[in-house]
Amino acid sequence: MSSAAHGPVNGGISFWFADDGLPAVREPLTGDASADVVIVGGGYTGLWTAYYLKKAAPFLRITVLEQRFCGYGASGRNGGWLYNGVAGRDRYARLHGHEAAVRLQRAMNDTVDEVIRAAAEEGVDAGVHRGGVLEVARTPAQLARLKAFHEHELSYGEKDRELYGARETAERVRVAGAVGATWTPHGARLHPGKLVKGLAAAAEALGVTLHESTPVTEIRPKHAVTPYGTVRAPYVLRCTEGFTASLKGQRRTWLPMNSSMIATEPLTDEQWAAVGWAGRETLGDMAHAYMYAQRTADGRIALGGRGVPYRFGSRTDHDGRTQEATVEALREILVGFFPALAGVRIEHAWSGVLGVPRDWCATVTLDRATGLGWAGGYVGSGVATANLAARTLRDLVQLDSGQSGPTELTGLPWVGHKVRKWEPEPLRWLGVQGMYATYRTADRRELLTPSARSSRLARLADRVAGRH
Repeated sequence: MSSAAHGPVNGGISFWFADDGLPAVREPLTGDASADVVIVGGGYTGLWTAYYLKKAAPFLRITVLEQRFCGYGASGRNGGWLYNGVAGRDRYARLHGHEAAVRLQRAMNDTVDEVIRAAAEEGVDAGVHRGGVLEVARTPAQLARLKAFHEHELSYGEKDRELYGARETAERVRVAGAVGATWTPHGARLHPGKLVKGLAAAAEALGVTLHESTPVTEIRPKHAVTPYGTVRAPYVLRCTEGFTASLKGQRRTWLPMNSSMIATEPLTDEQWAAVGWAGRETLGDMAHAYMYAQRTADGRIALGGRGVPYRFGSRTDHDGRTQEATVEALREILVGFFPALAGVRIEHAWSGVLGVPRDWCATVTLDRATGLGWAGGYVGSGVATANLAARTLRDLVQLDSGQSGPTELTGLPWVGHKVRKWEPEPLRWLGVQGMYATYRTADRRELLTPSARSSRLARLADRVAGRH
């Protein structure tokens, strides 16, 4: 790793691959081919879909096409939060009724268990520690939002969630200024790189064909087009999340939102004693421009948040390099939470993109007329959601092909959900930049006032974004 004199390693995809090593790249496609199912994207969604489909129907010829290597995108760059959050639940409750949204939430709760179970069954050591999810409040306005959030989660059937005051919060993690927290057991910390590499190996061992260094430039019914040839299949499943905009005709489908992370050097026993965090919960907060963090298996803190939220024209980065101002802003969050770590060295910084639909709702769809399917739009909650989406895609393909009937998953309210496209440029760049500037201003105002009311600026930004 780097020395203090040279600063952090910046980019190189992510700390997770710097820690565990880049995988040996698999062979690209070498010409036209055929399959029963072709999956575009070698991240969590695509790999889990291939894995579950092949387990359910071993006779299927399944091909996965990945533009770089499996885990190159969000699956290898995220914060390692395996938890039960799902984007769009409240909207689904309004559209389909509260009980439908409760079924979706219940399925997400179960998904945390399923990922841990499947990884163990396949012998994938992903550094999983099931400590739950702790979200803290540090201002009166954050505390009011936290209490409302806690009650809201209870209304969706999460009866094992707990609410803490300042003292109980400090007994778990000593976050400076924390006045309360909410905790759910439906969460775990993991090492994203090890999970995605192990999942790719497990799918390949089942007989799934994986082609890396094979960018798909266009998807159309029964065809996935690449520079090296076209793969023809009755089912073509798009699992490209934040990289969807690079496909022909998909520029405005999902917005690639940028998120950035830092990882510290390993902390000493004395530093951990000052921080607490013995339960290794994943840690978040109730700020409008929120942070997320974990205590890694090798004793670091990996912490993330928004940096430059969006690049003009839906562009994505190549190697995860992060602006110095963003690295410093994340360091300020770290030290603000844990003043005892003011002298700690930041050893790695990186960025990645997540997929954001215009209505902020994750979706799973299979068009039975064309055989085209897709899943994604996880808005940063994809580590677990991708697994549920993949099992749902499996069931939809089996239903359409006559291999099975409807299941609980095919009846979930996110199946077949339609959403309008994002605005053309420069409107979407101006809108996203303005939205996050407003959220940051709202957070600063709340830090300076004793009011328990959330900033009106944040409510305005929510309306503009279409989040409520």
